[in-house]
Amino acid sequence: MPSRTRKFRGLRTHGRGIKAGRGAGKQGGRGNAGLHKYKFKSMLIYAPDHFGRHGFKRPPEIVARPTALNVGELEGFVPILEAAGAIRRDGETYVADLAKVGVDRLLGRGAPLRPWKVYVAHASQHAAEKVTILTEPPAGAARP
Repeated sequence: MPSRTRKFRGLRTHGRGIKAGRGAGKQGGRGNAGLHKYKFKSMLIYAPDHFGRHGFKRPPEIVARPTALNVGELEGFVPILEAAGAIRRDGETYVADLAKVGVDRLLGRGAPLRPWKVYVAHASQHAAEKVTILTEPPAGAARP
């Protein structure tokens, strides 16, 4: 492409105006430049929530972080339950107390290989369809 610079010898801006030859000169800067100054009015109209803090974050010490376990993972969890003394067998059925090992919630993903009866604080509807959920043992009976 031929150079046309010779046409503009002696002209300071080469026909582009005062700032148009610089980077983003005619736009008043790139990106969010000038939102606190010369682009303030457009910021108020098009993005009024651009500056400032919004919402809140709960303190970490009050955020509940329940430990969940899927029904399909129960078989692999047997050694941990045995070490904690939280499991026993009734014939073919395993009876487990998940609260003893710190599990708060039972979820329904996967399928158990054998029948289970589980003591747990919360269980999803799918988990309750796949295993028997026990809320609390009778007063005289001991948990596993």
